[in-house]
Amino acid sequence: MSDLLAPFQSLLTRLDSLQAEMLIDTIELAEINSGSLNATGVNQVMERLRQMTAPLGGEQEVIDLEPYEVINDQGEVIQHELGKALRIRKRPEAPLQVFLCGHMDTVFPKDSSFQKVVQLDEDTINGPGVTDLKGGIIVMLNALKILEASPWAEHIGWEILFNPDEEIGSPGSAALIKEAASRVDLGMIYEPCFPDGSFAGQRKGSGNFTAVCYGKAAHAGREHHLGRNAIRALCDFVSAMDDLNGKREGVTFNPGYIHGGGATNIVPDKCISRFNIRLERPDDEQWCLKELQMIVNEISSRNSIRLELHGGFGRKPKVLTPANQQLFELARQCGHALGLILDVKPTGGCCDGNNLASAGIPNIDTLGVQGGHIHSEQEYLKISSLVPRAKLSTALLLTLARNEALGTGNAWLKNKEARS
Repeated sequence: MSDLLAPFQSLLTRLDSLQAEMLIDTIELAEINSGSLNATGVNQVMERLRQMTAPLGGEQEVIDLEPYEVINDQGEVIQHELGKALRIRKRPEAPLQVFLCGHMDTVFPKDSSFQKVVQLDEDTINGPGVTDLKGGIIVMLNALKILEASPWAEHIGWEILFNPDEEIGSPGSAALIKEAASRVDLGMIYEPCFPDGSFAGQRKGSGNFTAVCYGKAAHAGREHHLGRNAIRALCDFVSAMDDLNGKREGVTFNPGYIHGGGATNIVPDKCISRFNIRLERPDDEQWCLKELQMIVNEISSRNSIRLELHGGFGRKPKVLTPANQQLFELARQCGHALGLILDVKPTGGCCDGNNLASAGIPNIDTLGVQGGHIHSEQEYLKISSLVPRAKLSTALLLTLARNEALGTGNAWLKNKEARS
């Protein structure tokens, strides 16, 4: 072990014997169905996490979130109950404050056939959310356990947010992340790393939209000429929107869903489409909105056709600031001392790290476990990554805490210029 981590060697070795326990805890959480709209299941995970985090000694707060609003296939606004968020804070008066975040929800709904964890081989389990993100939660908790047993713990405060809605864009918990940003100096988020262990660095921003088109119903045989076909008009919108691909670097439009009509002897008077936009730069948003509005205006100018656009950009692009780059460098140094080779790669995906970065907080948002095929029934976790990833977070926390105790090494985290 290098000189960087020499003061922590005995603490880090405590994790060596915990792989079996960490695996059991991961499986337990993964086998509670916690699809984003299964509030009951998400709350079961939350209650288990209240028990798991009690030994850490922080102040726990269960937080109700506003319902999640979506446009249904009839173009109506409906509300879905969300699970509760769990916030835990300890030593808010400490000179350095760290925000840790992990989501409790998965993409697998209550009625999914993918409910159980199975062991594929000596080093691999397959199950819902084992990698995204239950394994990451267990990595986080074990790192905090070692921090709290260290002589430097008093020099660092921490705040955990376990949120119930990340997989649908954190519509209810985004405000909690923004609130936390007013109190903390850096973020550690436990999304899975890349399969080779690398971190995600720069991330695209994301917007989710629903277009609802209204036409005029008529008999398809007797009075077809009196009808105004909502499906055709919406298809024109989707085609024009999709044609925006390639017109601005780093911006992509993805039509993802369309629904409309019914009996084929009726001119359809309603049709909806859902689509996603990804972008690299904050100023891309206004370009996208302007282009979309021009298409909406053209479609709506047609006789007896009306097009409404709902939604917006929920996550800003994550652009790496000098402070964020220094945070990655410190993590890489800790990883190197542990024998881990860590790279930083850009990605088109987004997560709560986008939200935190947009509030000016440097963060690493892929401190979780190694695995792959997330968001599918082939999702897997590499068991042998549990302890090394816990050691990485522990080393990072201990280094930050010790630097704070010595009065050296953390000034860049509080430098406003470096964070912008």
